[in-house]
Amino acid sequence: MSKVSAKICGIRDPKGLEAALETGAAYVGFVFFPPSPRALMPAEAAALSEQVGRRAIRVGLIVNATDVDIAAILAETPLDMLQLHGSETPDRTGAIGRRFGLPVIKALPIATAEDVTSAAEFRDAAEILLFDAKPPNRPDALPGGNSESFDWRLLADNPPDGKWMLSGGLKASNVVEAIQMSGAHTVDVSSGVERARGEKDPAMIEAFLKAVQAL
Repeated sequence: MSKVSAKICGIRDPKGLEAALETGAAYVGFVFFPPSPRALMPAEAAALSEQVGRRAIRVGLIVNATDVDIAAILAETPLDMLQLHGSETPDRTGAIGRRFGLPVIKALPIATAEDVTSAAEFRDAAEILLFDAKPPNRPDALPGGNSESFDWRLLADNPPDGKWMLSGGLKASNVVEAIQMSGAHTVDVSSGVERARGEKDPAMIEAFLKAVQAL
């Protein structure tokens, strides 16, 4: 069994979800951020969440959401974790986890060694830190899922404490190198397994997961 686990994020359809589950994804992510091409309404995500059952950890991705927003999502969609992909502070991150009784993944944009070091302030607020590339400076850029990567050696040079995930520009052809260079034990992919923006490709999902599992 591979020592590295994987999360397939931004799933929107049953076929893509089933490919992730059958090929061994440990986490599956549903996006609740309307500007994203991967966004779902809670009712849509609820059907996918039911399909998952207990086969993987169900993660809801939110961006600077209010308590009212989060409560509305959870009222319809069973989730196991929340992923905060906005500008949430450590205090806000911790407050969300306590308020809703769910473990939290906090995504953090990385470009420099200082970004990795400063992530430590979230260590007590989040169950898992997710290191993603800083969004590019363009009008259509999203908080994540932009197919951008960062220097993976930054994480190997200054290994973060606790649980963390690597994200940003990963795909089947580079994920092994990314794991070896960063020391990651969990990887997260979204755009790297899409045939078009927001459209997951079951074959690409399988290829990505098999590359990870070969380690």
